[in-house]
Amino acid sequence: MRVPLALPSIVLCFFLVPVLSAQDAVKVDPQHYTVVSENSKVRILKVHYGAHEKSVMHSHPDAVAVFLNDSTVQFSHPDGKKDNATFKAGQTLFTPADTHLPENTGDHAMELILVELKGK
Repeated sequence: MRVPLALPSIVLCFFLVPVLSAQDAVKVDPQHYTVVSENSKVRILKVHYGAHEKSVMHSHPDAVAVFLNDSTVQFSHPDGKKDNATFKAGQTLFTPADTHLPENTGDHAMELILVELKGK
C-alpha cells in the first residue's frame, strides 16, 4: 500500500517548504526591499519597514548594513530562535549570510542600506 506512505511524505514536505525555500528578500518581500544598484561584486538594497511591520522568511548573503535611523528589530530564525537587536543611526556592521524573518519592533520606521556581497 503506497498511498499511506505517500500522504505523510506530502504533509512533511508541505511544512518544510517555507524553511527550505527561504529566498531572496527582493523577490519574496518587495514591499520592504528595493534594489538601488547592482554589479558583479555587490547588490545595494534600500530597506524600509514601517512601525511594527514584519517580513517573511528570507535569506541574504554576507552583507554590510548601514542604519539610517535608530531602530529596534527582532529576527526569527528557521529553528525557532529569536534575537532582539537595537541599532543607532549611522551604525554600520558586517552581517554574515543568514536566513531570518525580521520584524520592526519599534514605534517608527526602520531604514537602512544593505550592501550584499557577491562571490568569494
